[in-house]
Amino acid sequence: MEFLFNINVQFYIASYLIGGIPFGLLLGKYFAGKDIRESGSGSIGATNVLRVLKESNPALAKKLAISTVVLDALKGILVLLVAKLLGLSIETLWAIAIFAVIGHCYSPYLNFEGGKGVATGAGVLAVMLPIETIIAFVTWFVVGKVLKISSLSSLFALIALIASSYIIHFDLEGIQTHAPLWIIAFIIVYKHIPNIIRLFQGKE
Repeated sequence: MEFLFNINVQFYIASYLIGGIPFGLLLGKYFAGKDIRESGSGSIGATNVLRVLKESNPALAKKLAISTVVLDALKGILVLLVAKLLGLSIETLWAIAIFAVIGHCYSPYLNFEGGKGVATGAGVLAVMLPIETIIAFVTWFVVGKVLKISSLSSLFALIALIASSYIIHFDLEGIQTHAPLWIIAFIIVYKHIPNIIRLFQGKE
């Protein structure tokens, strides 16, 4: 068990456990008295918070959805910033980012179920690749305004982020590989498979 005293391992565990905190579920239950997993897509993310709660209280639904996005993003951001402050390596920072997204998508508090990973992914990538994340956000906003389909705008934003990362950082600084980014992208796309299926069926 000596490995548990390794600071890198401690941060991996912390990022997973903090990433797994289901803020959307907690906010929905505390402020609206609803389990958002029982309606809509069953996800614990901001989109489902808005979808489930807006029928009964649109104003509250919007506030809770925004709060969910912010808190889900902060889950990864805060751990990464502390790790950077302590001078941990770039390889460790990328691993922390991955574990935060895994924690959100496969929460240990929800029998390893969770959200789609978009907000948490955006949070960690805002720290690791800020310019690419801004490009992704603009893409998400524009596609969302035009198509008005949350899952599709998220997937387009992910594509924009990956594509721009190869232009801006052809070899990611310190690791010379885009593997961590592809791992995060794979997790997010995998969690969106039900949405992708509904898109092809015209039901999304």
